[in-house]
Amino acid sequence: MKFVDEATIRVQAGNGGHGCLSFRREKYVERGGPDGGDGGHGGSVYLVADAAMNTLADFRVARKFRADSGQGGAGRNKTGRSGNDFDVHMPCGTVVHDIDTGELICDLTEDGQRQMVAAGGRGGLGNTRFKSSTNRAPRKTTNGTPGESRHLKLELKVLADVGLLGMPNAGKSTLISAMSQARPRIADYPFTTLHPNLGVVRVGMLQSFVMADIPGLIEGAAEGAGLGIRFLKHLQRTGLLLHVVDIAPVDTREDPVHSVQALELELGKFSAELAEKPRWLVLNKIDLLDDETLVLIKQDLLEKLHWDGPVFAVSAATGEGTEALGQAIMRELEIRREADESEA
Repeated sequence: MKFVDEATIRVQAGNGGHGCLSFRREKYVERGGPDGGDGGHGGSVYLVADAAMNTLADFRVARKFRADSGQGGAGRNKTGRSGNDFDVHMPCGTVVHDIDTGELICDLTEDGQRQMVAAGGRGGLGNTRFKSSTNRAPRKTTNGTPGESRHLKLELKVLADVGLLGMPNAGKSTLISAMSQARPRIADYPFTTLHPNLGVVRVGMLQSFVMADIPGLIEGAAEGAGLGIRFLKHLQRTGLLLHVVDIAPVDTREDPVHSVQALELELGKFSAELAEKPRWLVLNKIDLLDDETLVLIKQDLLEKLHWDGPVFAVSAATGEGTEALGQAIMRELEIRREADESEA
């Protein structure tokens, strides 16, 4: 299925049913009085987070969703049937905005989370409601109110513990396939990955985390070069970024130091919050270098970057170093979870 991370839809709640104008008419019952019932309420439209969905592709076809309207009231004080609510299921991680007002309506992050986005209309009042000691035969009723209508923008931000960041062909897809059961498309040309991929990395018994691989970025992405920065939003929910660097580029003119600095600049242009997220350096493709050359290149890279954070050397192709990386990530995530729980 094609991955779609943005869509627009229209939602229309049901209208309320009109109140009824009626009088009781029975044999041997004089002046029976008013007996018009109220109208039923219109159904509301709800958005529901569904863990079974992972894309907004369905909303490229179905764009309009409408709840049932309430039925009108009837004689003998019968209230009209209320309209059924309408649930619209969408992936966890969907952010919903009102296009007309720009308002953030909700952020669906948990499976089963339900949010009303269009309220149904209220049912009208029948003439029985207006009976009084001075008005024994009211002929007044009210109409049901219209249901709310909204034009919504849906934006999916994948939910993952760890996000992979790097230039095209840095080996991100190979790394996620080596550490999880994800099988993204892998080839020896740039921009093989065209949409985010998720993989569950299992470290031990009951120990696992979710890793996200997004399409590679290039210098000038903030200005629209390459695939642009539209996929960077998928890293905003991650707690940890792995900056994957090709330590042995095929083109010797490609400088790993410049690659890291260029992506740091693009991160800052996109979001200061994203640029400040914890970021680890993962030097990939070490299988293409001998030990002595690797030590020299690594030392030179860290000195030029003035890097003081964690650094890991791996080979996604052979799996070397990936187990240690996974264990370190799991320990870091557990420390963060314990800290969050203690603060709560």
